[in-house]
Amino acid sequence: MRRARFEGLARVVVEPLHRYLLRRASTETAEDVLSETLLVLWRRLEDVPGLGDDVTPDPDDVLPWCYGVARGCLANARRADGRRLRLVERLIRTQQRAPEEAAEHSELHAALDSLGAADREVVRLWAWEGLAPRQIAEATGSTPNAVSIRLHRAKARLADRLGRKNGALPGHKSDEGRSGR
Repeated sequence: MRRARFEGLARVVVEPLHRYLLRRASTETAEDVLSETLLVLWRRLEDVPGLGDDVTPDPDDVLPWCYGVARGCLANARRADGRRLRLVERLIRTQQRAPEEAAEHSELHAALDSLGAADREVVRLWAWEGLAPRQIAEATGSTPNAVSIRLHRAKARLADRLGRKNGALPGHKSDEGRSGR
């Protein structure tokens, strides 16, 4: 019964909705939004005003509400397109800066590249994303303890490869800040 009601609704609204969307978007977008609109209509079939148990509903009763659904789906598609465009622009800007930044930190990048993929990911999540071991564990599907151990060992290997075997910070004296007693 539900399927027959939906098919009857679709026969009445598909062409008018398609025309409506074509006047507001490209053919490809209109078709995608029409599909999304029909999915929403299927999910909310009981909410469509004027849709009784008739196999063929009256277009004047159902079309206004269906236009509202299509309008909302089109707005969602436009927002998603805007987000995708902003993401692409941000990625392009990042890639344009990457060679300059890589040249400044080539020693660090070489040391990072010498780590295994799992160690490299843990270090990046910790250093670049600012995540705690508990959060890294959640992101990687590991345990917090395993992440802490992996991070500790990876940081030690990085320090060794960067020539900081004694753990002192560059530019600082090892006895700085200690009393001479």
